Amino acid sequence: MTSFTPSHSVPEAASVHRYFHVVGASVWISEVRHEDEWAAHFLGMLDDEACWGIDVPAGVDPADGEALDLRSFFGRVGEVEWLVAGRAVQLVEWARTHRFCGRCGAPTTQQEGERAMRCPACGLLAFPRIAPAMITLVTRGEQALLARGVQFEGEMYSCLAGFVEPGESLEGAVVREVREEVGVEVGNVRYWGSQPWPFPHSLMVGFTAEWQSGEIDIDPTEIVDARWFRRGELPMIPPSISIARKLIDGWLKGEISS
Repeated sequence: MTSFTPSHSVPEAASVHRYFHVVGASVWISEVRHEDEWAAHFLGMLDDEACWGIDVPAGVDPADGEALDLRSFFGRVGEVEWLVAGRAVQLVEWARTHRFCGRCGAPTTQQEGERAMRCPACGLLAFPRIAPAMITLVTRGEQALLARGVQFEGEMYSCLAGFVEPGESLEGAVVREVREEVGVEVGNVRYWGSQPWPFPHSLMVGFTAEWQSGEIDIDPTEIVDARWFRRGELPMIPPSISIARKLIDGWLKGEISS
């Protein structure tokens, strides 16, 4: 089975390399680095291959239109390689947006031996941004609560999700977000799993929760519709790329229940 080990230091024994060229927010993979002068970020080891994220300058396309955005890229490669591509996009974009110090405005440099951009003038370190977000499948007996967000395409319904606020626990975010988005109270919040989500730099932390009280009362600024569904009457749900689909599939298989 293919495995990936994230790292910021290249092993001395690495002899095989793979280059994830980041064109805008799309990816093109090559066994050859297209231009040596383009900024390169070591990603880690994919089995015995050293993987690099290459920052392709704006207006240049070494792939001649063959670079794919991450959503289109999913399914064309294995899930592990897709996660490496997402890591490349996130790290390249982080470096692009941290070329200058956020405190004093001086140009930054990559900190040796650490994944950080350092300001040589004031010493400020900027690390890659990760935005934790909770996602939860709420159940009530044999039903699951799914909602259609205002930004969803088509008639798709999914689990409820939202970003964690400063000073808030993940479990607290589950309770608050469900209350704010659909007006019901939940309890028995349990961790289920997580998924890096490079759109653009989230970490989705999955939970299950059980309905305790209240009727659905949506926040129209966030939610178009929310309903309780039984297993045999599901609407359109997210594709397999997402942890939302994995949560729903787990419930369909009986692995999640109230």
